[in-house]
Amino acid sequence: MNHIFLRFYLIIFVGFFQLVSSQSSSSGLSDGVLKINNSENVNVKIFASQRGDSLSNAASRNVQNLLVILNEDNVTAESTDQLGSIQNLLIKYKAFNFQFLDKDFKPVDSNLDQKNIENFKYLLKSKRFLKPTDNVELETSFKIWDPIKGIKLGPFMLHFYSLMFIFAFGLGYFIMAKIFKIDGVDEKYLEPFFTWTLVGTILGARLGHVIFYQPELFKEDFLSVFLPISTRGGLHFTGFSGLASHGAAIMVIATTLYYSLKIIKKNPLWVYDRIGIVVASGGAFVRMGNFFNSEILGKPIDPSSPFALLFPQQSSEYGVTIPRYPTQLFEAFGYVCLFFLLWFLYKKTNKKYQQGWLFGLFFIILWAIRFFVEFLKEPQGDEIIQFAGLNTGQILSIPFMIAGAVIMIISKKYKLPKEETI
Repeated sequence: MNHIFLRFYLIIFVGFFQLVSSQSSSSGLSDGVLKINNSENVNVKIFASQRGDSLSNAASRNVQNLLVILNEDNVTAESTDQLGSIQNLLIKYKAFNFQFLDKDFKPVDSNLDQKNIENFKYLLKSKRFLKPTDNVELETSFKIWDPIKGIKLGPFMLHFYSLMFIFAFGLGYFIMAKIFKIDGVDEKYLEPFFTWTLVGTILGARLGHVIFYQPELFKEDFLSVFLPISTRGGLHFTGFSGLASHGAAIMVIATTLYYSLKIIKKNPLWVYDRIGIVVASGGAFVRMGNFFNSEILGKPIDPSSPFALLFPQQSSEYGVTIPRYPTQLFEAFGYVCLFFLLWFLYKKTNKKYQQGWLFGLFFIILWAIRFFVEFLKEPQGDEIIQFAGLNTGQILSIPFMIAGAVIMIISKKYKLPKEETI
């Protein structure tokens, strides 16, 4: 247990370090160096933004050697009107003598039809005009996280975020099957468990996000609350871009209660102990999905920090695009550690016979991880609940941690004999 608290102290230290080292930049510019042919260095100011107005203003900035990293949304048009806006924006950059470059810093044709626009990755304004034969690399004191968001399968794209959900539930199914085998539980109870957990996770996470962060959707875009579509500006597919772990936790508790009492007919605490192990592993995959999507970002950070990452694909809700904490990875790492801890306690100790003990520990640690990482996060939406400097995510985590402590205490009343099975 001392190792658990040591991890918490380290997270607190990182949070304190952030308060004294956070980068404050209203300009949204970061420093980098273009290394050309390994013999010439050009110092550049780096800019990226999803906002069209910010991107438009950047074109006329009086900045020497300005390098603009184009966001995926900057060059992808979903309508004729949007294509026209993108073309007008790029015409402005052309008028200010920006050079159009691809992902390898090679000059590309400035033809502004949609297919060619998708080849644009960088816009460079510099006295040093790059040639096709130049070998160019961008060096920065921080890392740049700018991956594609998915795998193209013909006209469709399998987003890595969706793929991480598939991995989460796939691994969860495998882990629970192994647990049922260890406990001597009939496999017929595995399928309904998976079904109810899936329904509870998706529905609860979506409702939780809307209730706690975007309640206006109930009035402005009701269908988007329950379906992966939006009716704003016409009907189009969006995927579920807003999911909240607090909502998922509440709904999974409810669906698991039904599963426990009506289907497997076991003490709900017995099921909760085991579902905590599965959720800990799944949570790590979900946060990795957030990482691929450049969402759930951290606060600005000193560019020289080993944690500093620039997310050119971040959405405008986070403000200026400068190096930030990769809080998705911090949470994912915490959940991986939690999974291995719970699995060890389940396999190597007698705690699985004390119904509720593992679940209580799971609640305390999982929500403590969330609570402390929140100190480094940017708000995920409107902070509807705030108190004593704590944000919505932190305040919602406190009752779960308290509940975990209570469950661990009362678990002493629900001990099972080791030989008991289903």
